[in-house]
Amino acid sequence: MTVRERKASEKVVPRIKKLYLEKVRPWLVKELNLKNVMEAPKLEKVVINMGVGEAVQNDKILEQAVEDLSLITGQRPIVTRAKKSVSGFKVRQKMAIGCKVTLRGDRMYEFIDRLVNVALPRVRDFRGLSLKSFDGRGNYNFGVEEQYIFPEIDLDKSEKALGMDICIVTSARTDEEARYLLEGLGFPFRKKTQVEKKLAEGGQGDAEST
Repeated sequence: MTVRERKASEKVVPRIKKLYLEKVRPWLVKELNLKNVMEAPKLEKVVINMGVGEAVQNDKILEQAVEDLSLITGQRPIVTRAKKSVSGFKVRQKMAIGCKVTLRGDRMYEFIDRLVNVALPRVRDFRGLSLKSFDGRGNYNFGVEEQYIFPEIDLDKSEKALGMDICIVTSARTDEEARYLLEGLGFPFRKKTQVEKKLAEGGQGDAEST
């Protein structure tokens, strides 16, 4: 066995990915009356976007956003630029106004794990995610007010609170299917449904939300 093959065999499967493959996916097939596991909804990608309007006047804020998003996601962000000029906001076309990252594969699952089990519980007065944030096509969008909820961020080095928009893209055909998927993975929605209870009754108790 080569070194590369040995490393591949020793690679740890992300916890949320293992949960999905071993417990959530089979449960979705049964609960949604699907013909086979290939029809089960799954996560496709996660897009995290930081809009930094103040970067127009202060380049250091954009540098901070790029650095913080790199630490949070483990991937270097791309800088987003204005598509057109807006004189009222002193924005010129192609001016840097933010940054974003698109996560797929294991890095996506690892981010979801940290988001659900570490970051969201640290939100002040957190009462759960809104069920009204599905987009009608099986995707879920929500905002985070401060990057400080992620433990990777050092408060002494990151001087300004920056918000971010997070889009969870799934293969679900409907919002209901997407909700079942995300609840099974532990997303703490504000108004609980019977999904988690059914999952637990079916021997899937490990898929509880935080």
